[in-house]
This record gives sequence, C-alpha cells and structure tokens, in this order.
Amino acid sequence: MIGGLDDMQKTGKDQLDVAMKSGNALTKGFQALATETADYSRRTFESGAKAFEKLAAAPSLDKAVEVQSEYLRTAYEGYVSQATKVGEIFTAMARDAYKPYEGMFGKMAK
Repeated sequence: MIGGLDDMQKTGKDQLDVAMKSGNALTKGFQALATETADYSRRTFESGAKAFEKLAAAPSLDKAVEVQSEYLRTAYEGYVSQATKVGEIFTAMARDAYKPYEGMFGKMAK
C-alpha cells in the first residue's frame, strides 16, 4: 500500500515538473513574441516617419508617387518578413512546450 502511495506521489511530482517545463517554454515564447512585436512596431514607425518626411519634401508629383511606391514596397516586404518570424516563434514555442511531454507519453505507452 505504501509503495503504491509513493508511486502516485512520484507520478504526480513528475507530471508537475513536466507541466512547469512546458509552462516555462510557453512563457519564453511569449516573451520572444512580445520583444519581436515591439521591435517591429518601432521599425515600422521609424520607416513611416522617414517616408513621410521624404513625401513632404518631394519636389514633384512624380517624385511623391515614387516615394510612396517605395515605402509601400518596403512596408509589404517588412510585413511578410515579420509574419514569417512570428510563425517561426509560434512553431518553436509549440515544439518546446510539447517536448517535456514526449518522455511522459513514452512512459505511458509502455
């Protein structure tokens, strides 16, 4: 009877450890996501401000259209790059959060 209780306590402790490791991986992933989002927001704001300055100083309509087109192209490329980075962060976060459970599931399968 005592052996069974010890096994239950060990199993409960192991499950708690796995959950904590998984939670830590999620926390790190969300921190990376927040940092990346803040950096992207800063870069986007700075890029927009520079484009506005160039647009305001454009000597002709043709030059203004050129400045705006360049800004839209770089903004789109930046967005696609950012979406890719965010996808990679979420993928890594899911992989790292699942990793602690692999060992536990392997034990259960036996």
